Amino acid sequence: MDCNIYEMIFKRKSVRRHDRNLKISDDELEIIYQKMNTLVPYDGDIKTAFLIVPSEKTSCNRGEYCLAGYSEKKGDYLLNMGYMLEQMDLFFPFLNVGACWQGLSKPELKKTDGLDYVIMLSFGKSAERNFRSRENPPRRKSLNDIWEGEYYKNVGKAVKLSPSAINSQPWRVKSFESKLEIYRTTSLFPLYPRPKMHFFNTIDMGIFCYILEVCLEHEGFGFERGETPGQSKGLIPVTSYNIK
Repeated sequence: MDCNIYEMIFKRKSVRRHDRNLKISDDELEIIYQKMNTLVPYDGDIKTAFLIVPSEKTSCNRGEYCLAGYSEKKGDYLLNMGYMLEQMDLFFPFLNVGACWQGLSKPELKKTDGLDYVIMLSFGKSAERNFRSRENPPRRKSLNDIWEGEYYKNVGKAVKLSPSAINSQPWRVKSFESKLEIYRTTSLFPLYPRPKMHFFNTIDMGIFCYILEVCLEHEGFGFERGETPGQSKGLIPVTSYNIK
């Protein structure tokens, strides 16, 4: 089954309510497992594990299942987790499966194979009407709020649709002729305690980086991740992309 991941950027939506008359079939669940086992890491040196569990085996009361992510806690493990789970978040709409990031819920199993639980997605079968279309985009900041510079604006228009905790949209981009510098802003109003905001917004940046790479590829740009950019007032350097 061929899934156009780029198109799923415009279809995906945080689905919190599910029709109980709709169920994920055994065949669909097998496809989801197959996809889960092919996730590409942001940092391949960080050990991760992913488990699909019934939602009743978690503190979350949404969807049929939850996809729980576990990781060793080192380096960019939060960035890595956001990057990997967003691959599933964009795949689910292809099967008309609605998903939602669950930052505060937890599974019964807090550790697996020595790895700590990090975050999960709830998911369940959804009706087509529960998803978005290009004519019904989500509420996001204007491109000028997050994107500095005149380059790669078609990429920016799509990547700004990335989901984030409480729609905080912490990403900031500086664009140059052959380079993008990616930052996380520190100027957001803290709706959670600051340690929690750091936790969620770092995962958000992993989500953003994955969707950015999908958008660059769709627009025909070759790219490779470069060095972490230098310090900039009010911004936390995340990574850079050299554009070919």
